[in-house]
Amino acid sequence: MRDPTVEIQPSRPTIRHLARLRRSRVALALVVLAVAGAASWRFVAPAGFGAFWPPARQDGLGRATQQVMVPPVPVTIAAAARRDFAIALRGIGTVQAYNTVTVKSRVDGELQQVLFREGQDVRQGDVLAQIDPRPFAAQLHQAEGAIARDRAQMHDAQINLERYRSLREGKLIAQQQVDDQAALAGQAEGAVHADEAQIETAKLNLDYARVRSPLDGVVGVRQVDAGNLVHATDANGLVVITQLDPAALFVTLSEDVLPNVTAAMARGEVPVEVYSRDGAQLLGKGTLFVIDNQINQATATLRLKCKVPNPDRKLWPNQFVKARLLIETRKGALVIPSAAVQRGPQGSFVYLVGPDNKAVQRPVEIALTVGDQAIIGKGLEPGERVVIEGQGQLRPGSSLQLSGAQGGGGGKVIGPGGKRTR
Repeated sequence: MRDPTVEIQPSRPTIRHLARLRRSRVALALVVLAVAGAASWRFVAPAGFGAFWPPARQDGLGRATQQVMVPPVPVTIAAAARRDFAIALRGIGTVQAYNTVTVKSRVDGELQQVLFREGQDVRQGDVLAQIDPRPFAAQLHQAEGAIARDRAQMHDAQINLERYRSLREGKLIAQQQVDDQAALAGQAEGAVHADEAQIETAKLNLDYARVRSPLDGVVGVRQVDAGNLVHATDANGLVVITQLDPAALFVTLSEDVLPNVTAAMARGEVPVEVYSRDGAQLLGKGTLFVIDNQINQATATLRLKCKVPNPDRKLWPNQFVKARLLIETRKGALVIPSAAVQRGPQGSFVYLVGPDNKAVQRPVEIALTVGDQAIIGKGLEPGERVVIEGQGQLRPGSSLQLSGAQGGGGGKVIGPGGKRTR
């Protein structure tokens, strides 16, 4: 029998068991609190948090799964349309005077008068300057005196020749005398012709003393002042005249377009539009005049000369401009912005706006691309809408948010010309 005063001590396994039981109760309480908090959040959370906590759904086995919400991709669209499409070549051009003349004196003498104003418009035949005409007038008078003398001698020689021929018929003189007189008459006649040429030269020099404009144009800066001696061999001349109407335009293009340009010229006139250097202002319209007869090997470029009417003087020599050459117009072409065309392993394709604003991938055949426009050969129909911005985030079946759309089917549509319409 045990002693009742002796205290019984608990064993070590019993103490460890109580500690584990205490920890399990604390863990259970934490789980209950977490579940209760989540349930409370579902009822009190604002509606805006639904995208981060989508409603749960059950799979085929009855297990709860979380639904993933994919936002629509914002895109800009354009409508394919049939229209007459102008195929044009664009290049940088340089304006030059259609004709440029350095006016020089054709005779030597003192420049007495300058009869033009710098920058003045002149017409062909207008007198620009006057050179001292007195030396040339004196030469004319000298030639006129010489021809009067020689004509008298020629007349006397011809009369004597007729007299000798009559005497010869009567066999009163020898034939040699007749022949000698005929030679003298011929020499006198030749002297008269030489005098006539001297008179023409003197008259021409006298006319050259009045310097005239050889064409219609604008005179430049005067090179020589009145009072100076001028010579026909002077390098600078008196003034430079440029013909500004029409103007000449030289356009430089790649040699690859030579077949297209020659084919266009074979069909008829090739229209040319001339724009300012920034492309904002139309300066004139003309036609392609000639293709240069050789290609620049250093730059692999071809030079074209165009003739552009310039009555308003909007084009000026050495001005840089942009030129647009219309080489062909395709009737009823199906056109979309070239930004819509994508390239893949299977070729070119576009993304269409399908039912319910879903992206649809469609292979297409590109007939021609000119600038920011593309002509579709096969694969599209007029009115179908293609995506021109935002394709990098698209996959077939992706939801689309059209540019400027309020919800589903609206949006701004960009036409083939780049103009936004509702």
